Amino acid sequence: MDKMRGPSGLGFMKMHGAGNDFVVIDSRGRGAVVTPALARALGDRNRGVGFDQLAEIRDSDSADFALDFWNNDGSRAGACGNATRCVADYMMRQLGKDAISLITARGGLSALRLPDVRVSVNMGPPQLDWQSVPLAQAVDTLHLPLAGDPVAVGMGNPHCVMFVDDAEAVDLPAIGPRYEHDPLYPERTNVEFASLTGPDRLRMRVWERGAGITLACGSGACATAVAAHLRGLTGRRVTLDLDGGVLEIDWRDDGVWMTGPVAHVFDGQLSPEFLAAHP
Repeated sequence: MDKMRGPSGLGFMKMHGAGNDFVVIDSRGRGAVVTPALARALGDRNRGVGFDQLAEIRDSDSADFALDFWNNDGSRAGACGNATRCVADYMMRQLGKDAISLITARGGLSALRLPDVRVSVNMGPPQLDWQSVPLAQAVDTLHLPLAGDPVAVGMGNPHCVMFVDDAEAVDLPAIGPRYEHDPLYPERTNVEFASLTGPDRLRMRVWERGAGITLACGSGACATAVAAHLRGLTGRRVTLDLDGGVLEIDWRDDGVWMTGPVAHVFDGQLSPEFLAAHP
């Protein structure tokens, strides 16, 4: 991928993890280039490139690289597990490694490639107290005072997890935005609906803050697995069937590990005219 921003434009990659799709921009060696205006323009699936989240690779003095995340409405995303796995795969190939370290707004994370070429990332320990999710007031995070009796979990970004009889029957466009903007979540929230389909197996659908319906959400899968275990529905190792594919979650002593597929779809270049129109 051409990393340089100049007369010829700006290089980018399009990637996805279980259908959760991303634009990735490598800003190492030149400083951050993504702005809210550029993220919004790129996120437009008709006038830009289109993505669920944008990931910007930056230099780091304490890890192999750093990552910043943006939603397609131009807002910042605190964490993005599937994008982390995709970029980790790219960086491991570039650096000739099978394990790698990175820095996000969440802090230091680690990722590795498995023999079956899937990629695992340690998303860190879940945030389970109301201040760190964060919530607007002190409440029982395992039983929120909201319709549907949801669970609040932080994974570097806030989540509202609801267990339902049939996740397929949930009207996400109608229900998701109401919870995303509920006053209990001062920074808005991702909203997950999950149903138990077998021993340690869940069907999950998601409404992401700043993005809407997505085919998968890595941090949401982690939050849902944590909530399911805390509610006594599953063990600490859970398989989740999402609209775009399957993710495996393992809540270990050192953090919540997420494993799944990655795909590098294509490389492209943003034109100088497009960049000039969205500084």
